Amino acid sequence: MLNSLYIENIAVIEKTDIELYPGLNILTGETGAGKSIVIDAINAVMGHRTSKEIIRNGADNATVFATFSDINEIVKNKLLENGYTLEDDELVISRTLSQTGKNTCRINGRPANVSFLRELGLNLINIHGQHESYELFSPDTHITYIDNLADNSGLLKEYKARFDEYKTLSKEYDEFIRSEENREQRIDLLSYQVSELEEADISLGERDALSDERRVLMNAEKITSALHKAKEHLDGNNGAGAVDILDDAVTSLQKASGLNPSFESIFNRLNDLYYEVQDVGNDISLAIDESEENPYRLEEIEERLDLLNRLSRKYGKTEEDMLAFLDNARAELVKLQMFDENANELRQKCLNAKDMTQNVADKLTKSRKDTARDFENRVKKEMNFLDMPGVELVVSHTKTELKENGQDQIELLISANPGEAPKPVAKIASGGELSRMMLAIKTVLASTDVIDTLIFDEVDTGVSGSAAQKVGLKLKEVSESRQVICVTHQAQIAALADSHFLIQKNVRGGRTFTEINLLDTNGRLSELARILDGVNVTDTALAHARKLMDYNN
Repeated sequence: MLNSLYIENIAVIEKTDIELYPGLNILTGETGAGKSIVIDAINAVMGHRTSKEIIRNGADNATVFATFSDINEIVKNKLLENGYTLEDDELVISRTLSQTGKNTCRINGRPANVSFLRELGLNLINIHGQHESYELFSPDTHITYIDNLADNSGLLKEYKARFDEYKTLSKEYDEFIRSEENREQRIDLLSYQVSELEEADISLGERDALSDERRVLMNAEKITSALHKAKEHLDGNNGAGAVDILDDAVTSLQKASGLNPSFESIFNRLNDLYYEVQDVGNDISLAIDESEENPYRLEEIEERLDLLNRLSRKYGKTEEDMLAFLDNARAELVKLQMFDENANELRQKCLNAKDMTQNVADKLTKSRKDTARDFENRVKKEMNFLDMPGVELVVSHTKTELKENGQDQIELLISANPGEAPKPVAKIASGGELSRMMLAIKTVLASTDVIDTLIFDEVDTGVSGSAAQKVGLKLKEVSESRQVICVTHQAQIAALADSHFLIQKNVRGGRTFTEINLLDTNGRLSELARILDGVNVTDTALAHARKLMDYNN
């Protein structure tokens, strides 16, 4: 529900703050007072296209704030999906227009774009008037009337799930079939790639290990020379070496420990060292022999590293990347080699998904056809009540291919005069007829429509007397389950208000200002008398106004 509307620098409105209420909110005022400006401001904050010409003369910016409460689930879900939160179930939307053409939009203080405002607005407020009956002009929205009346939400949810699955499988199958044209070429390429990588027999960490080994082999001569020199120091070269010297020292300590047992520990340590040095000498000899075993090893390593580098440029930077490429290539190759089997399996899945989708679509079609007759009868009954007895309403149904919301194209057709063939609403109905027709539809759908606020802009155009009274009664009826805001020139409608606002235009200091005020009982009486009798209110008009108020309260 729209709780409040703050308007600043919109046309002749400098500043105004309107508190709106549940039930029937009526806006009246003299022609040109600015009633349409309030509707323009609501359109602006709901994200509709707005010209900078709406900005008050002399002002740089214009701003509209709208506050809502009791938000419906559709709006709540859209807010959550887009990262917005609600505090105390209150929604505040603002839009600022500048002379430079820049728009600043916010939702609960956070930035938003105009397109998202418009998307939210479609589920917050419906505006109906001579220029705002877009719903009736667009056949795409007509199907929602039938679905709402039939309560097809469960079927639509089931259908969407089935249709999305069918669409996904169909796309996958089409892409799979298109791939047949290049399948053989792809098989040849994948076979070559798999063979090349399998023959390479790549192992993780291989290049690092080979690079380390290559570094060793490239310094093999220096390493061997150092090993030989170390061996010479241990074994001796034309003289005693470290092993012989250690042997003599061990022998001497052995004699000393034999004479003094306290030296036994030192003897054992040196004796161990002697054997350790002997072992080191043997290891050095083994290392010298191994370094001379394969003189071609460096060449083998260079060839292997060259192969790995070439494969890396084709299949991935690291060994992990190349092995992952191999796994994927193998899987794709198996899939392509089993093309016929996979194609038949995927085709069958598509057919099954289509059958299940079709089954739900048929249920939707039946429900819509059954409900369409009820919708026609109930809306025609309401239009008759609104003094439109000659208007014939027909719900046209055409079967289509499976699409997002089923297989049905539904459009409302009307015949304005007896004997005329029904035609699309946009081609036949006048502005006043559109407003009353929308009022009739909203009356029928009052218990199913999720939108909480309905605005009727001069719904009484072209009617007066008892017809205006009937329009007012229908507005009152709809307002029992929805907030209704109505701009009217008819006293019969205004007398039914739960809350009555007067829009007045005043001139101060050579400039025009529009003010909007909630009327008390006396104010309502005076305004109703003005509507009935014009500027010079007579006692007769006041008496008539009082009678209207007493009758409707």
